[in-house]
Amino acid sequence: MRRFLFIFLVGLVAACDGDGGNGPTVIPAPEPEPTQAATFTVTTTNLTVAQPLSPLAAIIHDSSVRAFSIGEAASDALEVLAEAGDNSGLLEAIEGLSEASGDAPLGPGASETLTLALPDDNTSGALLTLVTMLVNTNDAITGINSLDVSALAVGDSMTLSTNAYDTGTEANTEATGTIPGPADGGEGFNPARDDVADQVTLHPGVVTADDGLTGSALNQSHRWDNPVARITVTRTQ
Repeated sequence: MRRFLFIFLVGLVAACDGDGGNGPTVIPAPEPEPTQAATFTVTTTNLTVAQPLSPLAAIIHDSSVRAFSIGEAASDALEVLAEAGDNSGLLEAIEGLSEASGDAPLGPGASETLTLALPDDNTSGALLTLVTMLVNTNDAITGINSLDVSALAVGDSMTLSTNAYDTGTEANTEATGTIPGPADGGEGFNPARDDVADQVTLHPGVVTADDGLTGSALNQSHRWDNPVARITVTRTQ
């Protein structure tokens, strides 16, 4: 009887392991959960009366790069943006983790929201820069420069009011033919740097034809009081 039972069990195992049998079931390891990318929205509102802003350039980057520094000369890419409103060179020059461009100039009183998504959910060291030109000027810009957004939790936001800065790349003559915006439709970028000081500073504002500046392409409406823009940054994911 024992011998019979042994032979029966051996045969049963052999049958299960054969080509037509059912081998041991292998349960595959579960797929890892996909990483959710950290995502931010950046809403910019133009607070001026008659100063359209050039297409926005928004970048999330690390501390190895900086769009500009007060008291230092502007980069060539920033000069092009500040004189012509062209943001392509700055977006290319700053190697960011994420970047976005506005679709068109942002008119007075208008708002635009850009979305930036990191490759993953790691926000360590993440800095946000947004730069745009006040187009009815020679070389004025506004925006935020290397804002630390690394500690923002999902749903958190911060709002900043921004001043105007003079990039120091073009003299503030306001002369007809030198303003690229709709107030003049003049020249944009000029590689010659002829400002009093070749450095980024707080902008003193414009002195227009209505203020007695002979030959100015601007009028009283093109003046501004700081701040010139309001920017809200929200982490949405």
